[in-house]
Amino acid sequence: MDDLLELLRAGLPAEALITDPDVTASYAHDMASFCEAGAPAVVVLPRTVEQVQHVMRTATALRVPVVPQGARTGLSGAANATDGCIVLSLVKMDRILEIDTVDRVAVVEPGVVNAVLSRAVEDRGLYYPPDPSSWEMCTIGGNIGTASGGLCCVKYGVTAEYVLGLDVVLADGRLLSTGRRTAKGVAGYDLTRLFVGSEGSLGVVVKAVLALKPRPPRQLVLAAEFPSAASACDAVCRIMEDGHTPSLLELMDRTTVQAVNRLAQMGLPETTEALLLAAFDTPDPTADLAAVAALCTAAGATEVVPAEDTAESELLLQARRMSLTALETVSSATMIDDVCVPRSKLGAMLDGTADIAAKYGLTIGVCAHAGDGNTHPVVCFDHTDPDESRRARESFDAIMALGLELGGTITGEHGVGVLKKEWLARELGEVALELHQGVKHAFDPLGLLNPGKVF
Repeated sequence: MDDLLELLRAGLPAEALITDPDVTASYAHDMASFCEAGAPAVVVLPRTVEQVQHVMRTATALRVPVVPQGARTGLSGAANATDGCIVLSLVKMDRILEIDTVDRVAVVEPGVVNAVLSRAVEDRGLYYPPDPSSWEMCTIGGNIGTASGGLCCVKYGVTAEYVLGLDVVLADGRLLSTGRRTAKGVAGYDLTRLFVGSEGSLGVVVKAVLALKPRPPRQLVLAAEFPSAASACDAVCRIMEDGHTPSLLELMDRTTVQAVNRLAQMGLPETTEALLLAAFDTPDPTADLAAVAALCTAAGATEVVPAEDTAESELLLQARRMSLTALETVSSATMIDDVCVPRSKLGAMLDGTADIAAKYGLTIGVCAHAGDGNTHPVVCFDHTDPDESRRARESFDAIMALGLELGGTITGEHGVGVLKKEWLARELGEVALELHQGVKHAFDPLGLLNPGKVF
């Protein structure tokens, strides 16, 4: 410990180091349940690339593990500390370095908060689409690390589709630049895409070149009530099959709607079994919403209500964004799943989740990015009750098994971390897992970067 601190201090300002165990403990974990976390030896908050390089060179010299972190809003334990590690928090590297309106790119440091970037480019007539529900808190570096998604993915895609290039500090302290800032580029292997979703296990992102789009018109939202989750999912299939491209297509089940109402008195319809939100940011959204309303009615919607203006639309979106927070108030603890299935299997996924809730005697609320099949079943349980905690973990695993049976994936946007690493091997298979491990060894031969995560 003394050697570690001495070497770190040689290249870092005093304010960049935190050693007080009461403070370092607050950096030990992200927002995931059932994920072990260790006690870091020190927390480092660098402000420059050179300082990050110094940390990694020191870690390599002393063989000390390093856990990169953003805002710790993740839900898989990917940012959890290990005993004796250096926690490398990138939140102080929070500058927007450039916004180019001709090339439509932004160049940012990893600690930039998603919402801050979104508002900054909007002021320049541009749009950064990835919008995780935690967008007011989560950082771009964390979004890149977990390949996060959001509400707009059905039309605009996920974080990986907007990362053009990266500067990455490798395990030995070398600086690697990947990708480009041009509209096209296919030179060499796509190392940029490799780092997106790697959860800090291959290198430390210190700069990102992000693609931007022209700012779209303000979206209008429609809310449709359904007597069952199956009928709501049928509506989703009809909307997509009919060729529509909504800017979002979100679903909340009855448990979620009631939780949101209790938390924020939103006035959502509590008698509905499923509430579907559809939005369009087209030049004539009213025509698009009318067409979708007809499809919802044909699928069995009991009521379809288009928002009158953008203010009312924003209220509906706020209700959806607070779904996970609201479900956390249902019981003393939650486990938030992140299973993505083909859209055609969405109804089977929700019905199967309801059967799992009944089997284990638990409350499981579901909100979903229905337009791309990404479901978030939230298992609510009493963490002080050992039997209920066991049932919660078993139900969580059952939901992931169901997703794989339906041709889906164990994680659509939250990552693997600690929580799902046992399931990753089941999804990848033996050959793919061996190649993953080979890639890890090539970038981090000493195994110092975020050990114990992903696999």
